[in-house]
Amino acid sequence: MNRVRIALLSLMCLGLGTSRALAQEAAASGAPDAASLTDQYRSAAGRLIGAALTDAAGWEKLTYLTTQIGHRLSGSTGLERAIRWADETMRAEGLDHVLQPVMVPHWVRGEEHARVVAPVERRLSILGLGNSVGTGGETLEAPVVVVGSFDELEALGREAVEGRIVLFAVEWEGYGRTVRYRAGGPSAAARLGAVAALVRSATGRSLYTPHTGALRYADDAPRIPAAAVTVEDAAWMRRMAEAGQTVTVRLYMEAEMLPDAESANVIAEIPGSEHPEEVVVMGGHFDSWDVGQGAHDDGAAALAAWHALTLIKRLGLTPRRTLRVVLWTNEENGSRGGNAYRERVGANVAKHVAAIEMDGGAERPVGFGLSMPDDADADAALGRAAEIGALLDGIEAGRITSGGGGADIGPLMREGVPGLALRTVGEHYFDWHHTDADTLDKIGRVDFQKAVAMLAVMGYVLADMPGTLSGS
Repeated sequence: MNRVRIALLSLMCLGLGTSRALAQEAAASGAPDAASLTDQYRSAAGRLIGAALTDAAGWEKLTYLTTQIGHRLSGSTGLERAIRWADETMRAEGLDHVLQPVMVPHWVRGEEHARVVAPVERRLSILGLGNSVGTGGETLEAPVVVVGSFDELEALGREAVEGRIVLFAVEWEGYGRTVRYRAGGPSAAARLGAVAALVRSATGRSLYTPHTGALRYADDAPRIPAAAVTVEDAAWMRRMAEAGQTVTVRLYMEAEMLPDAESANVIAEIPGSEHPEEVVVMGGHFDSWDVGQGAHDDGAAALAAWHALTLIKRLGLTPRRTLRVVLWTNEENGSRGGNAYRERVGANVAKHVAAIEMDGGAERPVGFGLSMPDDADADAALGRAAEIGALLDGIEAGRITSGGGGADIGPLMREGVPGLALRTVGEHYFDWHHTDADTLDKIGRVDFQKAVAMLAVMGYVLADMPGTLSGS
């Protein structure tokens, strides 16, 4: 989208509809034709969208984070630098903010490499799985057993698995179904005596790029080294097994878990003018894996939420309720940040009227997904959210669907807080997810600006609207 189109969109948004004051007066009077949320907030939404689409500062902050700081694994100096920078920059912007101390896991990858040594010799491109143990300072060599599912593994039994490396060469069935082999595959293999596990990267497409991510060791199984291999290598080893060839792999990993490290959630807010005790919280996670730049996952989201708050403050808009942004720490390999925030608010979780998370990349945004607690009128809530979404139709990002949430707002949602997730087209996110390819050049500047606009509008209206999504 060029600058002329951006300017036109901004002017369209700025010129829409009735004033908020008149609409609220009609609503308060109980008139049967009281204005919808769309009509009430056209003016404010237009100002926010116009500011977001013509702003450069948010993109400059994202550029600094990804280019000059880079990846930000929990416990790393990169994450420490990012938190200090956010603290200093928010102070310069005049945002009310605090750092909430959080102790986080400190996993270190170290050196790692793998190689096929028989029946041919060739290098394997790997990324150790987060939280994995290493090979104990030695090189591990063993034949590979290839399976396509947990059922296939169990059918082989201990006799076929013990002393071998298990490769989960599974089919791509979408992230939710495929990632379970990364999370639970190593322990499943270890129960049958495997000495290591290799897992096909959780992606539908690959250019010989391995994808890391966290595993979860089970208490009832030995902890064995585990790494992701590329889609191409997983497919090759499966074809070799089908041809009756036994592939032998030599694996070396220095991975280790160090004592917990100090970190922090970065929390900024605009206090509510009438009901400061009521809160709308939104954000993304500030940590990333130790590869790439953490651009899509999840730097762009954290910066979009932060900059949305900055623009709301800059425009002098003060919602009735408190609008809070959290840059959560340690989503990737522990979820300590989201849990620590829930513990911090304590009984005040009941005063959270909505929580918004962006953690699906920063491709072209299309709208929001919404999940309501079981005792709420979900249809009515979707209707109210759709009225807010209509304010974003001018940037083609107003679609409201059922089903939203995220890992960091999960603890709040389990306490009955309505949860929303920013949705994108999701065309390439899992091509780059958890890889060295998750870099700023994969993000379109206008897509990022639209995300800023969406979070600004949704966050502000939810924090200011008469009543809540639940109707109270």
